[in-house]
Amino acid sequence: MPPSRYRGKKAMEIEHSKVREQFFATYGRHIQNVNRQCFGPQSAFFRQLFFFFNARNVSDISVLVETCRLMKHFVQESGDVVGLFAGIDYSSKRALVDFRVKKFAFACIQAVHQNRKELKDQLFVTPEESNTPPTLLLEAVVLLIDSRLPWTCKVVSYLLERNVFTLLRELIVTGKESMEIHSSYGRISSLERVLTLIIPHIGQKPCICPNIDPRWSFFSQILTIPFLWHLFPYIKEVFATGRTSQHYIHQMALCVQNHANVLPHEVSMELPGYACLLGNILETAGVALSQPDCSFEMGVDLAAITTFLLKALPPIKSSRESSMVSDDDMTAGDEVMELVINRDLEKQITSAIDSRFLLQLTNVLFSGIHLLRGPHDEGPGDKEVAAVGAACAFLHVAFNTLPLEHIMTVLAYRTELVQLLWHYMKRCHEIRKWPFLPYLSGDAPGWLLPLAVFCPVYKHMLTIVDNEEFYEQEKPLSLKDIRHLIVILREALWHLLWLNPTSHPNVGKSVSSPPANKMLPAEAIQHRVSTVASEVLSQLQDWNNRREFVPPSDFHADGVNDFFISQATIDGTRANEILKQAPFLVPFTSRAKIFQSQLASVRQRHGSHGVFTRSRFRIRRDHILEDAYSQMSTMSEEDLRGAIRVTFVNELGVEEAGIDGGGIFKDFMENITRAAFDVQYGLFKETSDHLLYPNPGSGMIHEQHLQFFHFLGILLAKAMFEGILVDIPFATFFLSKLKRKYNYLNDLPSLDPELYRHLIFLKHYEADISELELYFVILNNEYGEQTEEELLPGGKNIRVTNENVITFIHLVSNHRLNFQIRQQSSHFLRGFQQLIQKDWINMFNEHELQLLISGSLDSLDFDDLRQNTNYVGGYHSEHYVIEMFWEVLKSFSLENQKKFLKFVTGCSRGPLLGFKYLEPLFCIQRAAGSASEEALDRLPTSATCMNLLKLPPYRSKEQMSTKLLYAINAEAGFDLS
Repeated sequence: MPPSRYRGKKAMEIEHSKVREQFFATYGRHIQNVNRQCFGPQSAFFRQLFFFFNARNVSDISVLVETCRLMKHFVQESGDVVGLFAGIDYSSKRALVDFRVKKFAFACIQAVHQNRKELKDQLFVTPEESNTPPTLLLEAVVLLIDSRLPWTCKVVSYLLERNVFTLLRELIVTGKESMEIHSSYGRISSLERVLTLIIPHIGQKPCICPNIDPRWSFFSQILTIPFLWHLFPYIKEVFATGRTSQHYIHQMALCVQNHANVLPHEVSMELPGYACLLGNILETAGVALSQPDCSFEMGVDLAAITTFLLKALPPIKSSRESSMVSDDDMTAGDEVMELVINRDLEKQITSAIDSRFLLQLTNVLFSGIHLLRGPHDEGPGDKEVAAVGAACAFLHVAFNTLPLEHIMTVLAYRTELVQLLWHYMKRCHEIRKWPFLPYLSGDAPGWLLPLAVFCPVYKHMLTIVDNEEFYEQEKPLSLKDIRHLIVILREALWHLLWLNPTSHPNVGKSVSSPPANKMLPAEAIQHRVSTVASEVLSQLQDWNNRREFVPPSDFHADGVNDFFISQATIDGTRANEILKQAPFLVPFTSRAKIFQSQLASVRQRHGSHGVFTRSRFRIRRDHILEDAYSQMSTMSEEDLRGAIRVTFVNELGVEEAGIDGGGIFKDFMENITRAAFDVQYGLFKETSDHLLYPNPGSGMIHEQHLQFFHFLGILLAKAMFEGILVDIPFATFFLSKLKRKYNYLNDLPSLDPELYRHLIFLKHYEADISELELYFVILNNEYGEQTEEELLPGGKNIRVTNENVITFIHLVSNHRLNFQIRQQSSHFLRGFQQLIQKDWINMFNEHELQLLISGSLDSLDFDDLRQNTNYVGGYHSEHYVIEMFWEVLKSFSLENQKKFLKFVTGCSRGPLLGFKYLEPLFCIQRAAGSASEEALDRLPTSATCMNLLKLPPYRSKEQMSTKLLYAINAEAGFDLS
């Protein structure tokens, strides 16, 4: 300190001491000589007191406390605060009186603040409990800033200029630990009374207090105190009602818009200021949003602030997991910082974003917007754009931060969010103009943020909605709108994945403070949208497969061409990644070709069609399953990929004629799959539509049932691996297990239509469901043995009510569709994946997977077969016998056409991509020695290994039809060949 400044300070202290002694001489050391007139404008009492007052001086504090006690006494006597300080004419003495009052009020707060550590046990005491120094000092402030007094604005302004909220914050933080000891239920401490008067005064008419630096404001200094409303429940009511919260929330929103970081240092690492601010705001937001005068602007501001603060919050999960940082990511001197939010603070935040809050926020933002749309609306107006931007920004961040289970159902069924966003997106798409949303950078497409919110909520609805709601009632969107939605999602997905791809962004969050930039990271949102849009389109494709409402081609991207297909077969290319994430963008035939080329490549590497083979089976036709199981289940994956040659032995023990060039193996595969998947064998059951699924009670029939399911998985995979179609119609909910997918309520009709009808009845039951006496249990009945299983722990004691019936419905569906067949499906899948890679199967939905397994009746195109047939032995395409043959074949029933195809090729279904892909091509040969009459009585024969039909030159259609039908129905194996 410079000598001159030191001398000046010393001189001032001496002068203060002189005035202090004069003051004591006049008024007494305990101000025992002070009367009512000493408070008036003519008295020197306050002038002298404020001159020497030092908040660290014990005697000065004592004087100030006694002054407060006297003021309280005088006011109680007269009821007139203004008269006490101004006499009979306040207007003429206004300047002096106002100066003294504001100095007095600040001195009282300063005195408590400077001695807060010594007074910490008394800071939250109520005036009814004690007349302690802090209580007297703070009650004096309460008297001096009553909103009815003429000087209130000037006093509050003076306090604000001296950062009163910072002083009060430090008082609260210091005394809050002792608050629990001294608090009295229903009573308000003097400290809370001071805050209660200051907080609503600011920003309210006729208040003329100037705006202060946001760093020293109420919201930055007080609202960042952890669990503020638990300390001051009355202030919570004051803040939430009226226009108080709107004022402060708007001030916070301005800071967000200006990228200002105004928050103080954290109380602790587990209680960061921005998270405490978020919790306190959200805890009162529901009340604020429910006020009749709550404005649209309030909703926008609130959404902006919560978005900003939520963005900085670490993801809140049901169980904590430590952040893992690899050694490669660390440099010398780095410390691993794990951001852990206090559990009670997490609960405060998640509990506040409840159904009531979400409903109120959407109502405030979107109320009346639908009225703004005209019949020829050219696009959304500014207000609707602002509402969509605010709601979507908040919800997108909420989805990434909070547990979703208590958010999605509310948004889906308690609000009209899906419909509102859909109408917005539909109009924007129709006019090809997407408004700029301020929450994203300028180059981000305008559809990005709405899709980021719409898709997750709509996806959730698709898992809960039942078939009647979706198809008949057309809820939540009409089928016409869904077709439009498919186009929007398809175009957006193609843009994100192919035209304008981005690398996977680092979406980590700050561990110390909220981000300075209020913009949401566009790359992270693009990645999210590409994921959820893919999931929604995949779900809609499933709905379309159940009951077609749009052409399958609606899911195909317009830009898929030969170059894309060629790239899609190469691992690591962008096209290959698209094929994995959004296979529906690529036509099924193209994907099937890719799949077949992948299989062919693996077969070639393993010599599956080589001349030499290590695996030779000797199979008894009447013990085909047992023989195949004993020989095939012990094979290694390497041997399974190789060729298997089969020799059949008939019931007499005689080997059947024929060398297996592939045709006998086809016959073996079709026969063994027919036997293994026959419901009579007990491993599989049949739905009412004759579709197969694992028998939940298979263990009651076969001791080694799980090993058999593993074997059957291998068997099916081997058929697909070799390109052999087998006529096994699987239930869709079982095929989903090959894709590791979860089944939902809308899959239940294919398994148990009656149970589905009962559950839908409960879903729409309007009376009191509890009267039905249902509990969270389910009865299993397998082969006459009844067992009871709880759907939830303690489920036999949990009654089904109107509140939990949806949970009950989905637990029942889960039990039947997923839980009961989980072991069988798991073992089947393990066997299946020994030959068929997961990536290959994931290219196809369940409907398409069935086509890969069994082919399609649509592929029985005999015009296509005729165009891809070779002729030998004197036959040609225009030979009269050949002309007659094709006419006869076309006249057959579908069942006999399938039998004919099996007779010639070993498989009753046509090739997946048409007969031009048949290997080898179908061939008709003139039967040897067929000129004689005796030869004309012979039956047609075949060599399935070469897809060859040996056809005598019959002279009439009737004769040819009779001989062909006899041959294809003989079922004598290859002996006829």
